[in-house]
Amino acid sequence: MIMDGFFITLEGPEGAGKTTIVNMLVEYFSMAGKKVLSTREPGGIHIAEKIREIILNPEHTEMDGKTEALLYAAARRQHLVEKVIPALGKGYIVLCDRFIDSSLAYQGYARGLGIDQVWKINEFAIDGLMPNITIYFDIDPKIGLERINKTDEREINRLDLEQLDFHECVKEGYYQIIEKFPNRIYKIDASQSLEQVFEEAKTIILTCLEKK
Repeated sequence: MIMDGFFITLEGPEGAGKTTIVNMLVEYFSMAGKKVLSTREPGGIHIAEKIREIILNPEHTEMDGKTEALLYAAARRQHLVEKVIPALGKGYIVLCDRFIDSSLAYQGYARGLGIDQVWKINEFAIDGLMPNITIYFDIDPKIGLERINKTDEREINRLDLEQLDFHECVKEGYYQIIEKFPNRIYKIDASQSLEQVFEEAKTIILTCLEKK
């Protein structure tokens, strides 16, 4: 699969500030004359947004962990073929708020399904397409949840309603994933100021683009 573009995913616990940084990066690269596209998971296109409504609906507390993992993988597949792959084929920088690492951390580790098992589910969905780089925004889960509770703009979803120990497991899951993919994943301290986080993310991306 030959792609002219550059696929960047952004990961982190709830309230890490990924979405805000994505918007800042899009503005920066657009002003620099780059073709850039931002999107999110689950979602980004009509079918995946419908699946998102099912997965993250706060009323769906009875959802089984395997069902959750399969729904994420289904949304991911449709999002890739309908939006991400076409954009990469046209030479876009694609910035995606969450991707496969979220499934590995949330369902694989925190839900106890097993990182390797969830990886196998997603191997079928992504069909070999992995990000060029991933930026992980590291933050204490307690601080992240406090951020969420302070803003009225962000949606409160089913994952936000989980207990603190679940979110701490998510963070531990991310740490294990970073150990598995040290050459792809770059960690940033998301407790810094917004400007500092943005500058670090921008520098990482620019450096990797130069090496492309």
